[in-house]
Amino acid sequence: MPLRKLLFRPGVNRETTRYAAEEGWFDCDKIRFRGGLPEKIGGWQIISLTTYLGVARSLFGWVTLANEKFLGVGTNLKFYVELGGVYYDVTPERTPAGVSLTDPFQTVNGSTTVTVTDTAGGYINGDFVTFSGASAVGGLTLNGEFELTYLTGSTYTIEADAAATSDATGGGSVTAKYQINVGPEIEVPLSGWGAGAWGLGTWSNGEPPDDSLRVWSQSNFGEDLIFGPRGGSLYYWDASDPNALTTPAVELSTKSGASNVPVIQNFILVSDISRFVFCFGTNTLGTTTLDPMLIRWSDQENAVDWTPAATNQAGDIRLSNGSRIVTAIQSRQEILVWTDSALYAMQYVGGTIVWGTQLLGSNLSITSSRAVAYSDGVSYWMGRDSFYRYDGGVSTLRCDLKRHVFNDFNFEQAQQAFAATNEGFGEIWWFYCSANSTTVDKYVVYNHEQDIWYFGTMARSAWLDSGLREYPMAATYTNRLVNHEQGVDSNEAGADEAIDAYITSAQFDIDDGDRFSFIQRVLPDVTFDGSTAESPNVTMELLPLQSSGSGYNSPLSEGGTNSAAVTRSAIVPIEAYTSQINTRVRGRQLSIKVQSGDVGVTWQLGTPRIDIRPDGRR
Repeated sequence: MPLRKLLFRPGVNRETTRYAAEEGWFDCDKIRFRGGLPEKIGGWQIISLTTYLGVARSLFGWVTLANEKFLGVGTNLKFYVELGGVYYDVTPERTPAGVSLTDPFQTVNGSTTVTVTDTAGGYINGDFVTFSGASAVGGLTLNGEFELTYLTGSTYTIEADAAATSDATGGGSVTAKYQINVGPEIEVPLSGWGAGAWGLGTWSNGEPPDDSLRVWSQSNFGEDLIFGPRGGSLYYWDASDPNALTTPAVELSTKSGASNVPVIQNFILVSDISRFVFCFGTNTLGTTTLDPMLIRWSDQENAVDWTPAATNQAGDIRLSNGSRIVTAIQSRQEILVWTDSALYAMQYVGGTIVWGTQLLGSNLSITSSRAVAYSDGVSYWMGRDSFYRYDGGVSTLRCDLKRHVFNDFNFEQAQQAFAATNEGFGEIWWFYCSANSTTVDKYVVYNHEQDIWYFGTMARSAWLDSGLREYPMAATYTNRLVNHEQGVDSNEAGADEAIDAYITSAQFDIDDGDRFSFIQRVLPDVTFDGSTAESPNVTMELLPLQSSGSGYNSPLSEGGTNSAAVTRSAIVPIEAYTSQINTRVRGRQLSIKVQSGDVGVTWQLGTPRIDIRPDGRR
């Protein structure tokens, strides 16, 4: 018989069975498609060995007039500005003027644990405080920053760098500056009665509260940064300050000329048109109560004036479709706003109205405030059970992995899900928590250039596409940032490690699906362009079946699985590869798996061929 080409449809389909998806791909991890053919994704490298505190869930890059490329990094514990691989702590202070304490420290001989008394309160477990002016107590001088632990009434504990030399109480006149309260690392499952702290949610509503997961929104106002945590205040970081990198950000309401700046918000955005600062989900003018459907904006080109007047363009508007605003993005000449059940567009109209709204779609959903990606003039987002797109009209996105994603999705941790673009490959990524995980561990990719899907496993908490920087950037759970698509290996701690990448086809009939066939050789078609290993290789595995739809390990009358290495000799030209593999595989159906797991290896699969001959019906 002639050699049979194995050319499969691009993309991975899990909406049908392994056999029904014949001529396609069914399983994969850490691969993508280029020109319709699968290849291993690019590697990632840490930007520096320096770490930050907490889980980063917000990355935002901008450039100053001095051409400094800053990166805002918001974690559940801190807010940093990164420059040159160094993370500068600019977390706002809850008590910028400081709290005066007298002899607040109590030490225990031989222990590093120090008890601190502060009757003013306002702190929570895990907060950070900076002491200054302290005199020695128990052999310790406790000036500097400390993390609070073990709160009891008006006391908490800190850990000193050394053990105390005696039991003592003292410290003299101490000034304590507390940073704003830290936020949760994972989502509070419910906000109904009894879930979380008193007043955190409403009676048995079954939905997470807006501040159940610490998520920051940030946007540059010129060369400066306006940012804030969901459910918190607005803060301003002045990049032009000579001491900016060592100075905490301040509340926007404390800036000169501030007027009726919102005291609480769920999402912040600065418009491209005339630089209006927007708060989505905020307090009504003159109150401190959050209205989750209210939008307020500042005067144009003025971040601190929020009082509507005939002489400015500050204003507000309340949306009606939904129960809360989830997120917003800047798109072409409009701002898109998602509630939990609808999509609106805001356009600048000027006059007394200033900004008008238009309902674009209803009876839809969105997973989280970070579940939207914007690419090539189209918005894509993840809903509670579907994927959507808006390109002038709202539509449900065709998805070959819908069941695969939403049947293995932790909806109690839905707020951790986030979208990302990888423009260099025409990809939209969604990262999410699988059903049994409380941290992000899986991803699904829609390639909008090829209209295909693929998926895999990866632990990331935030992403920023390349734009101002050379590579896409992501936050890991090792408290570092990594450049993606750099190199071919995984480097999250200073040393290269192999990336295990594979793709497995659906089952297909070897001949007519009725008779057994015998595969006696395989002619692989694999390239290793870009590999750094001296002898790069992949494993090609043949997985024969006696009956379609059965598992890989179903008994065969004879034969079994067979694998062999596809290698390129280091002494032959790069285009010279293994010419053939001799095998002895027998079955009615077959699937193939291509996998690599060595350092320095990257690959692309072409169109392999198999040499088959009839082998009877039994």
